[in-house]
Amino acid sequence: MADADDVRRLALALPHVAEIDSDGFDFRVADKGFVWSYPERRPGTSRLIRTDIAVLYVGDEAEKQALLLGEPEVFFTTPAYDGLPLVMLRLARVDVDRLAELVTDAWHMRAPDSLVADLDVATGSSSPG
Repeated sequence: MADADDVRRLALALPHVAEIDSDGFDFRVADKGFVWSYPERRPGTSRLIRTDIAVLYVGDEAEKQALLLGEPEVFFTTPAYDGLPLVMLRLARVDVDRLAELVTDAWHMRAPDSLVADLDVATGSSSPG
C-alpha cells in the first residue's frame, strides 16, 4: 500500500524535479506537472485536496482508457478530466514498486529529451522508444 510520502520520495528521486508548494503534493519537471494531489471538487463546497489520490500524467487517451478499463479499482477519472491525458490513482490500491513505475513513466512523458537522458545515465537504463 502506497501513500503520499511514497509519492514524494519517488518523485523527488527523479532528476530535475521541483515540488510546488501546495496543500498536498505537486511535482513538476521542466515546469510541467506529472503527479499531484487530487483536487476533489464537491458541489457547494470548496475543493478538497486528497493526498490519498494522485493525479498522474499518462501518454495519451489510449493509455488512459487502458488503465481505466484494465484496473477500475485502482484508476478512475472525472468529467473535469475528459479529453486530458490524466488519470486518478488510488494510492492505497498499489504497492510502492508499481507506484514507482507509474511516477517514473509520468515523469518520462513530461520531461524534455535532454532530461530523460539524465535519468537514463543515473539508472543505467535506456529510454523507451
